[in-house]
Amino acid sequence: MTNDKNILIRNIYYMLAYAFKALRQSHYEKIAAEDFDGAQDLFAAILARGMSHQLKQGLYREYAARRDVLPVLRGRPDLPGCIREQIARRQTLACEYDELSEDNALNRILKTTALLLMREKTVALARRQALKRALLYFGGVSALDPATIRWNTIRLTRANQSYEMLLSVCRLALEDMLQTTEDGRYRVAALSDEQMELLYQRFILEYYRRHHPRLHASPSQVKWALDEDADPAAVRFLPAMNTDITLRSGGKTLIIDAKYYGHTMQTNFGRQSVHSGNLYQIFSYVKNQQAAQDGPVSGMLLYARTQEAAQPGFRLAIAGSDIAVRTLDLNQPFALIAQQLDAIAREHFPE
Repeated sequence: MTNDKNILIRNIYYMLAYAFKALRQSHYEKIAAEDFDGAQDLFAAILARGMSHQLKQGLYREYAARRDVLPVLRGRPDLPGCIREQIARRQTLACEYDELSEDNALNRILKTTALLLMREKTVALARRQALKRALLYFGGVSALDPATIRWNTIRLTRANQSYEMLLSVCRLALEDMLQTTEDGRYRVAALSDEQMELLYQRFILEYYRRHHPRLHASPSQVKWALDEDADPAAVRFLPAMNTDITLRSGGKTLIIDAKYYGHTMQTNFGRQSVHSGNLYQIFSYVKNQQAAQDGPVSGMLLYARTQEAAQPGFRLAIAGSDIAVRTLDLNQPFALIAQQLDAIAREHFPE
């Protein structure tokens, strides 16, 4: 693999842009041509551009409960508060009402991430200044403790769908933050393999959706090929078989399991081999899916290439099923990554 880290960092942008369908958003276009000093520098660039664009559209607002003492009734009376006002002989009313506010979870996450990235030494000065300019308009938004964010409770709607990529960037930046013992500040750590695997999976899915629509790319659930007399009480304990990417065309099916590991091979007694659990899993997916359809079903483990000397790459018929193991080299110009993905589509679905 090449040692040009800027290629890999730039490809993280491409993966994000595909994963969150932001390729055609003009405010992100120039990022692809820039050089970055690290992932945090890239995140700062995306966040600065995205926040600036969001400000032009208007920050997302949602209703928040308010309590206030007013000369006229607004909303509903706060009875204990009204009694206190009467006792004090003031001609005012304690009210409870809902008001549209920019101080909500989505904007708080943006502000918190921007503040923390501004402190990072790996973030270029120009990008720190861009974040600072955007934050001038977040004065009414509170910052928060990153550890308190519950990502699984965040729901996007049509009204705030434009936040999707920005929130994903914030999550990548925040989830691996480590709190130092010296001064209680946060610093951004490297991206974890778990984070990158989720991004890698979604990138491949969205790449095929955009460039190969005839393959009807989607994640899918494979049903167990159970006998008719299978015990329902036992069936409920079977694990779900959810594919990362399933491609279908002309009666053919290819199930892809996308894997992003620090090591693509396992070693037992001095012998290297593909991760056994991965191979068993893709084989199970293929055999159970084959039982549910007439056309051929094949499977592929698609590993992100590492710097290890041995890289898996083969295609075999195992018990009558076509199983392939490939690596995708992410540390090269993006056009070459696209060529690798296109070649897989042509190989399995020749036109």
